[in-house]
Amino acid sequence: MKEILKAVYFDNASTSFPKAPGVGKVMADYLDNRGCNVGRGNYKWGYEVAEAVYETRKKLCRLFNFDQGQDPSKNVIFTANITEGLNLVINGIIKPGDHVLVSGMEHNAVIRPLYFLWNQGITFSVIPCDSMGIPAVEKIESLIQKNTKAIIMTHGSNVCGTVLPIHKVSEICKKQHLKFIVDAAQTAGIFEINMANTAIDALCFTGHKGLLGPQGIGGVIIRDDLAQEMTSFVQGGTGSLSESFDMPDFLPDKFESGTLNLPGIYGLSKALDYLEETELENISKKELQLTDRLLSGVQNIKNLSLIGIPNISGRSAVISLVSLKKDNAQVAFELDQSYNIMTRVGLHCAPLAHKTLGTYPQGTIRLSLGHFNTKEEVDYCLDALEIIVK
Repeated sequence: MKEILKAVYFDNASTSFPKAPGVGKVMADYLDNRGCNVGRGNYKWGYEVAEAVYETRKKLCRLFNFDQGQDPSKNVIFTANITEGLNLVINGIIKPGDHVLVSGMEHNAVIRPLYFLWNQGITFSVIPCDSMGIPAVEKIESLIQKNTKAIIMTHGSNVCGTVLPIHKVSEICKKQHLKFIVDAAQTAGIFEINMANTAIDALCFTGHKGLLGPQGIGGVIIRDDLAQEMTSFVQGGTGSLSESFDMPDFLPDKFESGTLNLPGIYGLSKALDYLEETELENISKKELQLTDRLLSGVQNIKNLSLIGIPNISGRSAVISLVSLKKDNAQVAFELDQSYNIMTRVGLHCAPLAHKTLGTYPQGTIRLSLGHFNTKEEVDYCLDALEIIVK
């Protein structure tokens, strides 16, 4: 075994670390040298902050190739995280009597809001997936009912890394006149998501994972027709139409009550600059090279079982393992305590996905690589795993 490394962070599916260069600095600079609100004050600093928020919206439109109307940036709605964004859309459009389709790989950020609405008269069906997490797209149309309103689907599994075919599903939604809501928590900032050629009605994202920004900032890009149908479950001050007791009916104000996380927006903006400079193709290429190295290595270690796709075709850098001799939690504990390797163990807030993959209720050991990991860290982890599970 080589010399023990100071720290190896393999939990990027939870949150990326480190963040893009300069993220912390611009957040501190805003707090130390501006710190004012946006849309509440008619003075120079307020206008500067408003411009920074506007530019961040435009950067997100460029990233996801969203172009609708004269000013598509208004369709970018900021939220605290992707969970809030998904709740915003789900509660805004799904009403009693409606039916929804979801994949068998969904996170609790989708399933729990739907279960909550189940008691209010909505229903949902699960699109079956195979043992690799790949959905049976050919069965989707047979699951559509007269009252089906939407399909909600993750783009990338946070358990086993499978990337789901959102382009094919969007075509079905377009054909069947269904709304398509995509959870891009694990793929935004890593893989291209092109809203111009994909019939996505609402793209939900978070800033703190593949976008390499801070926690506490996320959002949704919503098409106009969906936004018109949606109701807001949060009402309050927006800095606009203050004379009215009614919420504004225009975007983004309709869904942005209260003060935005401005330090988070500044940090996200800086991270988006880094993504533009580095280019997504280079980011995904590096992550998949590391993933290929790790996949090849773990499949040669006895007493370890790989869950999901065994190669880098159709997957992300999220890898799940099951220990055949030791308890999964014990393996994760030893990785941390003896080798300073940080992973995640358990169900990863996605019990439905684990039932699909056959790893419920014990869960898996999850190693999720990021843009700043190295080959040396991958090899070091493989050596540690071999020793621990021997």
